[in-house]
Amino acid sequence: MDELPGHRDESIVGLGREADLARDRLARSHRARETGLRLSRDLTRRSSESIRAIHRGELDRAESLIAQARDLADEMTSALKDSPAVMYAGFAEDGLKEYVEAAAVLAFVRGGPLPTSDELGVGPAAYLGGLAEAASEMRRRILDLLRRDEVKGCEDLLGLMDEVYSVLVTMDFPDGLTRGLRHKTDALRAVLERTRGDLTVASRQRRLEHRMISLEDALRESTKE
Repeated sequence: MDELPGHRDESIVGLGREADLARDRLARSHRARETGLRLSRDLTRRSSESIRAIHRGELDRAESLIAQARDLADEMTSALKDSPAVMYAGFAEDGLKEYVEAAAVLAFVRGGPLPTSDELGVGPAAYLGGLAEAASEMRRRILDLLRRDEVKGCEDLLGLMDEVYSVLVTMDFPDGLTRGLRHKTDALRAVLERTRGDLTVASRQRRLEHRMISLEDALRESTKE
């Protein structure tokens, strides 16, 4: 069949128009991706710095760093709001998860209220993932307290870890929705059990030392008589 007059030219014009449209959309997505990557890296860095400050006892500095992380999280979310494919590519939610972890660790250590997902401006996957890693981070805090013989504080934090695990284990949804939450929950369970074992051993050792001291005191009193 012979081509209709002008049919080939119209096809070429249409192809060129679609190519220009695709090029423009991809360029915008690329710019959004580059911006998101930069902000996500900065967000992760600020969050990590805040957790290190918490473990050093620099809680005011940690709070300041978390406030900076909040600004970065808001900026990243705003920059990617029109690029959902970039927003949910993985790296952005990873940065938000680190931010949630830092905020939760500070709340756990201070004994204050846990910030909500709405207060932090994050979705459920980033929020739950951050909580899982914050609870695991409490193992380091507990070991530091054990070295200072502060067993009561250790028991409180272990209870927090247990509560977080009890909530996370009920989130029975596909990993595609929760961004690997099942794996993080399994990792938290392992950390929780190791920490429980360490605390049990330390508590028994502490009771044994107190009994030995009591026996020594009793022996000294008996020799005086």
